[in-house]
Amino acid sequence: MAELTTFFSALFNPDLPFVRNAFLAGLLSSILFGVLGSVVTVKRIAGLAGAISHAVLGGIGIALYLSATGIVPHLSPIIGAIAFALISAAIIGVVSLKSKQREDTVIQAIWAIGMSIGVLFMAKTPGYTDPSSYLFGNILLISNTDLVLMLILDVIVLLLVWRFYPQIEATAFDEEFAQVRGIPTQAVFLAILSVTAVAVVLLQTFVGIVMVIAMLTLPAGTAGFKARNLASMMVSATLFSSLFSVSGLMVGWVSDVPVGAMVVVIAGAFFLGRSAGNLVSKRRHIHDQSKKSNS
Repeated sequence: MAELTTFFSALFNPDLPFVRNAFLAGLLSSILFGVLGSVVTVKRIAGLAGAISHAVLGGIGIALYLSATGIVPHLSPIIGAIAFALISAAIIGVVSLKSKQREDTVIQAIWAIGMSIGVLFMAKTPGYTDPSSYLFGNILLISNTDLVLMLILDVIVLLLVWRFYPQIEATAFDEEFAQVRGIPTQAVFLAILSVTAVAVVLLQTFVGIVMVIAMLTLPAGTAGFKARNLASMMVSATLFSSLFSVSGLMVGWVSDVPVGAMVVVIAGAFFLGRSAGNLVSKRRHIHDQSKKSNS
């Protein structure tokens, strides 16, 4: 209890802005994880998002190298990451639409090549550049500028979902029916992939690749057990993501362990527990139905 009191004291302490920023980042990122994660989960493109999140390491490595060597002074790693993310999304998207049988091969190739390019350029970048900082991130290093960027992306994503929700829902659950209704399913798919790619870049720069992949799937997967439609799944996934993020921050602070990793562990444990409970419930239902039919 004393440790929790210390956490809340730090949260409202003006001399410890990094705790407050981490708390706000957890809430702001939860909107993206909840909304985009639901679409990613329903459309079963988590593998695509994972490939993009790893491939952007190539863009980060190239940007760091160009900036450090003076070829392109002051080039931000985020610029390189976004460029690589959009290129990767375009390649994966086109291949997914045009050649399903080669989709897995291309996804794995983009994943491996992007990471390898990043590691090579980081190795040649003057000064020490640790790839693990981009792989795992540190939510406690969130700045005010980072929070503003996350807020802007939240607003953009929410506006897009509000404006195009019927098209997104139709293509997510029944692509063939959506095509019959005249919805440009391919354009919607590429747009979803592109927005997800940009979100992945911003989020992984703050919290790391591992946490991004986990939080794009675990809160939405947990919400999917009870959600009746895509909208309710988005809301529930956002709430679950907020719960996991805040809980992970609190437990990480009290236990003095990496916050990002703790968030993923809590989210994973909750998802597995929900899965087990759902499985037990189904078996009981089948057993009850069997007893009724026998009687």
